Amino acid sequence: MTQHQSAQTMKPATAAKKLGVYLDATPDEFRAGAVSRAELNALQTDPPEWLRDLRRDGPHPRPVVAAKLGVSISGLARGGVTEALTTEQIEALKTENPEWLQKERATQAEVRKEAVRIKEAQAEKAARADTTDQRD
Repeated sequence: MTQHQSAQTMKPATAAKKLGVYLDATPDEFRAGAVSRAELNALQTDPPEWLRDLRRDGPHPRPVVAAKLGVSISGLARGGVTEALTTEQIEALKTENPEWLQKERATQAEVRKEAVRIKEAQAEKAARADTTDQRD
């Protein structure tokens, strides 16, 4: 008895998220049906013009906007940014550098610094545990 492997598919929203693009800005044919794993891989390795344009110019989804601005997604919401932004709008925000953006960048820097401190402390604790285990 032979088994047929069914192609894994995903919703267009999932594929757009994996591609890092804003779903509403994708072509109708992309949003129309399921995207197979092979189609997603093909889009990633050899992106069509529409995908290259979206990645370059936007509009970008919130995770991409947050990363480009150096803040968290929550920080975007606190700053009143709830919709997708184009690259031009993101650059304008960087240039304008409003107070909320400065504050959120500082918060994000503290979060990263704390994450590094915790990781180093855990590594040090693990090293001490290894040393203790070796003595026994």
